[in-house]
Amino acid sequence: KVLAGFAGAAADAFTLFERFEEKLTDANGNMSRAAVEMAKDWRIDRYLRRLEAVLVVMDKNHIFLISGTGDIIEPDDNVLAIGSGGDFALVAARALIRHSDLDAVQIAKEAMRIAAEICIYTNDNIIIEEL
Repeated sequence: KVLAGFAGAAADAFTLFERFEEKLTDANGNMSRAAVEMAKDWRIDRYLRRLEAVLVVMDKNHIFLISGTGDIIEPDDNVLAIGSGGDFALVAARALIRHSDLDAVQIAKEAMRIAAEICIYTNDNIIIEEL
């Protein structure tokens, strides 16, 4: 099971989702390998390089940010945030992890609420997907 999310242009993100899904199938469900292959293609392919989006993909063991520059980032603390309010959500999530007993779902919701209070482009209508 793999969850994926994006920030950027929606149409571009759907193209990237389709490509990532193909890579995941080719890699027999190995998300790490699919992420590497996706990043390689994204960096080399002229069409993909023009797409304005970033992907976050995760399974029970790993979480990666994949960018159009060919970067694959796996955070040390297993916390990632993207989008216009991403920095605010990231800071809030890290603070909540360090200073509360909330579970992962509660931390994600509260971090997004805090980001929405600060960033006018961040929506406070939150839906959480769990693995």
